Amino acid sequence: MRIRSLLTVSTVATAGAALLLTAAPQGLAAQPAAKTPVCKSKALKLGAKQAKDTRIVHISVKNTGTRACTVDRLPVVTFGDLDGAAQPVPSGESGPYKVGAGKTVYAAVRTIADLKDPEARRVDTITVSANPNLYGRTFTVKQLGATKKVKVWEPVTTWWKPSKAAADKALKKEVG
Repeated sequence: MRIRSLLTVSTVATAGAALLLTAAPQGLAAQPAAKTPVCKSKALKLGAKQAKDTRIVHISVKNTGTRACTVDRLPVVTFGDLDGAAQPVPSGESGPYKVGAGKTVYAAVRTIADLKDPEARRVDTITVSANPNLYGRTFTVKQLGATKKVKVWEPVTTWWKPSKAAADKALKKEVG
């Protein structure tokens, strides 16, 4: 009995909303909700620096444009001429991540769990992209602030976060 009365209230509310939309001026009723556009490559400034812990690289993307736009919530990080990219932690699917005008977002990349791992590969460059549909920027060992080649084995990356501290916290939570 109670469910039926709730359904009736819901049906009346929905009908009322529909009536308001049809009574609204045509221009207002027909307008879809505004979507935040995808960031254009020229509006993005990518950054990457090796952390004190040489297993970690901090990456960033700044929206240098005058309006908010979106990047993919999963950064794309590749290593030299190795196949594949850092895997996101937690795992997930692509989706938009809004970056305000003039704002910077951050991710933390663990390139290797154990620096003494005999399976480690060594690379001279890391390439970072904020969207798999855009070309990224390649950073040399020198640009990363590294003194040696970057060791890589089963790399992981966080999703974009609003601060470097939040990215570090997310990485620590996911991989220890």
